[in-house]
Amino acid sequence: MTRVHNSKVTKTKHLIVGSGMAGLSLALKLGRTEQVVLVSKGSLNDNNSWLAQGGIAAALDEADSMEEHFKDTVTVADGICDERIVKMVVENGPRMITELIELGVDFTKAESKPTKKYPYHLTQEGGHSRRRVIHAKDHTGQEVIAKLIAAVRKSQNITVHEDLMAIDLLTTDKYAPNFCTNQCLGAYFFDRKARDIKKIRSEKTYLCTGGHGKIYLYTSNPNSATGDGIAMGHRAGCKIASLEFMQFHPTCLYHQKARNFLVSEAVRGEGGVLKDLNGDEFMQTYHPRGSLAPRDVVARAIDHELKRSGFSNVLLDVRHLGKESIVALFPRIYETCLKYGIDMVSEMIPVVPAAHYSCGGIMVDEWGQTGVRGLYAIGEVACTGLHGANRLASNSLLEALVFADQAAKHALTHSEEPHDQIHVPPWQVGTAAQPEEMVLLSHSWDEIRRLMWNYVGIVRSESRLKRALDRATAIKQELDTYYWDYELTEELIEVRNLVQVALLTIRCAMARKESRGVHFNSDFPEKNDEFWKKATIIW
Repeated sequence: MTRVHNSKVTKTKHLIVGSGMAGLSLALKLGRTEQVVLVSKGSLNDNNSWLAQGGIAAALDEADSMEEHFKDTVTVADGICDERIVKMVVENGPRMITELIELGVDFTKAESKPTKKYPYHLTQEGGHSRRRVIHAKDHTGQEVIAKLIAAVRKSQNITVHEDLMAIDLLTTDKYAPNFCTNQCLGAYFFDRKARDIKKIRSEKTYLCTGGHGKIYLYTSNPNSATGDGIAMGHRAGCKIASLEFMQFHPTCLYHQKARNFLVSEAVRGEGGVLKDLNGDEFMQTYHPRGSLAPRDVVARAIDHELKRSGFSNVLLDVRHLGKESIVALFPRIYETCLKYGIDMVSEMIPVVPAAHYSCGGIMVDEWGQTGVRGLYAIGEVACTGLHGANRLASNSLLEALVFADQAAKHALTHSEEPHDQIHVPPWQVGTAAQPEEMVLLSHSWDEIRRLMWNYVGIVRSESRLKRALDRATAIKQELDTYYWDYELTEELIEVRNLVQVALLTIRCAMARKESRGVHFNSDFPEKNDEFWKKATIIW
């Protein structure tokens, strides 16, 4: 007898999957006038946005300009960003910051010039020619997300569901194909508490699911960053672009007991200097900006130094700033380092690179629309064209805010074809058995992450990529069989998505026969504008 999960259907005008900066901002704007269901995989603050330390880039100072912000973004993007999108994002930056201030976000104030329009302390990060990163000390994400969550919970039009894991999108291609247009109808979700499958139908659906850093062994991302949105989008028919451009943050804390803790780029922006274990500076030999070079340059330099020397890590020296400045500017980093026995006032901080941010994702237009009608993608899950081959530091939160604003404007002024008459069946377990053991899933999870780190990491080669492709393909085949034979669990949903995004990343990396931005292939070490001044696209 076929077993059927909960057949109750939730219906809404707008379904938002993900509760980071993009999802929460979008919910607030849509929720002013229309009904919204906001779904979070875990708690509302279990996301990369909450962990963001440095801040949000915007041309706020009189000495700065949108033109300079535009130029820095284009330069770091290494030739393949969409300049039309860059212009749109940087021009909307000050307005997005003003909205956050009006929401009550407590950005760090400047010590002087209190009469300025934006009387806030601005820091400078790698790749920026000016101080333009507004921040809330060293926990910007936490401050902004907390204010957004408070506002969302007060809204009468927004219904929040936590601990619901998206399984797959519902589309007309699957349930009512018309051979012309594929339209999103909502999604299936796994209720982690009730251990049940739920169906949510919606006129418009928004993937705001964040990144996929957990496909790598070492990452600054939380455990929830398993690429769910990209995997679901690809299965639904979305185009995927530029996944080879995974940005590795140069300075994650190196300590046996520290997990995923980022030492903000703002530390280097305030004068922090990278040194080897002998105490010697090394970045000037790699780039004229030294420790403030773009992230891809710094990450590759550290990787080269570690391989050359055999050292396990490098050091970040901020001792010259003094305790007062260190505690004032970086209280969370200071306290965390102390917890692990490192006093950054008197000691240098051990750091290593780690997977941090994907410049690629689901291809979208200037309104956040995907190629599937009624489906939007916003934030790190999306490839907007802003970042090109490398993201300028602190542009990611700005992108999330601007594209949430763009998507809301578009969604509130455009209607989709009604699809209430299309029948989507409840989730059927069929003959799937209860999982007997989790060893296959845990082993696959570990193998994928090690495979990606060793063969698709900071420096790649054709032979490494081929080996990664062969093994990842075999793992996916094993998991596909497991997926249909056994009932769903959180682990199965995540590892299924993990291997799919790993394969998409490998395919993108193999397609690009050059080195550009954060993608470096030792067999093709030079940039090739004749053939590769474009995004890589996977169908």
